[in-house]
Amino acid sequence: MERTHIRRHPERASFDQDDVDTILDEAMICHVAFVEDDQPILIPAAFARAGDWLYIHGSPLSRMMRTAGSGAPISVSVSLVDGLVLATSAFDHSMNYRSLIVFGRGRIVTDPDEKHRALDAIVDHLTPGRREHLRPMTDKEVAATMVVAIPLEEMSVKVRKGPPGRVDDWPVWTGVIPLAQVAGSPVGDGPVPDHVEEFIRSRSDPKTSMS
Repeated sequence: MERTHIRRHPERASFDQDDVDTILDEAMICHVAFVEDDQPILIPAAFARAGDWLYIHGSPLSRMMRTAGSGAPISVSVSLVDGLVLATSAFDHSMNYRSLIVFGRGRIVTDPDEKHRALDAIVDHLTPGRREHLRPMTDKEVAATMVVAIPLEEMSVKVRKGPPGRVDDWPVWTGVIPLAQVAGSPVGDGPVPDHVEEFIRSRSDPKTSMS
């Protein structure tokens, strides 16, 4: 479609479903863009992917949630920075990244089973295996939370990787500085549960690469 067509560096466009899944599964925050009273607004949100749907949640009083669930057009952006690309000139400096933009119209999740699955998925997306250890959500808590589902149908995916594209004959170091989001030591009372230890391990030894 026209709005998902990548014009700037089209060679970085990705049509690989694995890239879509990896970006959505690895990122923790998305940004939801919408228009209210002719004013463009962009708000960060926690999210989760489940099948062909992206779920966000929030207060029913939230303007983001009200707009996203109304069927109005919205877009959702997710991005990961994998490295800083240092070239011989400021003009050629760049980043290695993976980014995705979803275009669509959301719907409010009213089915109780789907709503519970979506809320569980959001918890486990941030800390895998966490939900099964928590007390069940009360009816009051579920009622006080709005969940919106956005179809993963119309998307634009862009990936940049590798070294600087151009290196001039200039006496300065060039290359890539890998970047990754890592977990620190947990702070709390009592023994750290296995699912928290596993999360820390998964985020403590990132397999960064110069490629």
